[in-house]
Amino acid sequence: MQRDKQWRNLIAVSDLRKNWVTRVDFGNRPLAVYDAPSGVYVSLALCNHGGADLCDGYFDEHLIECPLHQGAFDVRDGRAIDTPATRPMKTFPARIIDGCVQIKI
Repeated sequence: MQRDKQWRNLIAVSDLRKNWVTRVDFGNRPLAVYDAPSGVYVSLALCNHGGADLCDGYFDEHLIECPLHQGAFDVRDGRAIDTPATRPMKTFPARIIDGCVQIKI
């Protein structure tokens, strides 16, 4: 049961912006929650290249584009897809339980 104690409720699924990005403050961490065609994904909300809020970027299926320099990341695994982004973004395992998005920390 120790494993389940690592999962934390983040946001109700009904509060997500459908097919888009929702910003959630989790303690002192701003997170981005992506409602993608294949599921829900979560990353830190700030771009690791320029510090811009990814929730203000363009989101298309599995790709989030930074609003500052248009660097892009795959939300499924955090991979940098387009320059100037070169490092992967920090992602968190996510799941939906009883209508709530949970992250593993």
